[in-house]
Amino acid sequence: MLATADQPLPLSGAASPAQALGDDKMQETGKAAATRLYELSTYTLKPGTVGDMLKAASNLEQDIRRDAFGQLEGYWSTDIGPLNQVKQLWSYSDSNERAQLQAELTSNERWAAEYAPLVSPLIVRQEVRLLKGAVGPVPPALDGNVYELRNYRVKDGAVAQWIDAFLTGLPGRERHSKIVGLWHTDDGGPSEVCHIWAFPSLNARAEARANALKEPEWQDFLAKGGSLLEEMHTTIMLPAPHSPLR
Repeated sequence: MLATADQPLPLSGAASPAQALGDDKMQETGKAAATRLYELSTYTLKPGTVGDMLKAASNLEQDIRRDAFGQLEGYWSTDIGPLNQVKQLWSYSDSNERAQLQAELTSNERWAAEYAPLVSPLIVRQEVRLLKGAVGPVPPALDGNVYELRNYRVKDGAVAQWIDAFLTGLPGRERHSKIVGLWHTDDGGPSEVCHIWAFPSLNARAEARANALKEPEWQDFLAKGGSLLEEMHTTIMLPAPHSPLR
């Protein structure tokens, strides 16, 4: 689902695309990811204020939130692609927990009196994606990475088919770099898939992607998956000091 920050949409009770893949496929990719609700928030900031936002998030926000208002999975600033943005990934046990914890955070005295007035003047707009997991998140073996977020608009009704093709081809892709996570929007909104990768450098990214094109499994996926897409976007991101994914 895609929602504004102040309009989280209720989740449908229908089977998700990941559930439609079947138990065997989910056992391969980790059932824990599919049971949690993920929130990917993108803040577009005024030019020149990303550093101020990162400082506030790494210090004051972390001091207030800790793990009491959702689990922080990752926090990044954009480097290539849309500029002047920060992206944060939080997870919750379900939509009810998310609604409850967000209400508690909004009423938190320090949040209202200290953090919100500090960062609100920096923010141009906020976009929220509510996601279900298919893979991960799996932290990279080493810190010091650059991250790539790829989000695709999938043809209506084709999310499960795309994910199935992706997971079938993933072993070939992962011979050259490991995936951090794969998510999809839940029923009721635009059909999107999001996946995140980590690389030691941009040169390592280019090499991994070039070598993956030689893998038969990945070639098969590209032939099948590309025809199911409407749009493709990619963003290179740098982890914040407090990001669990570094």
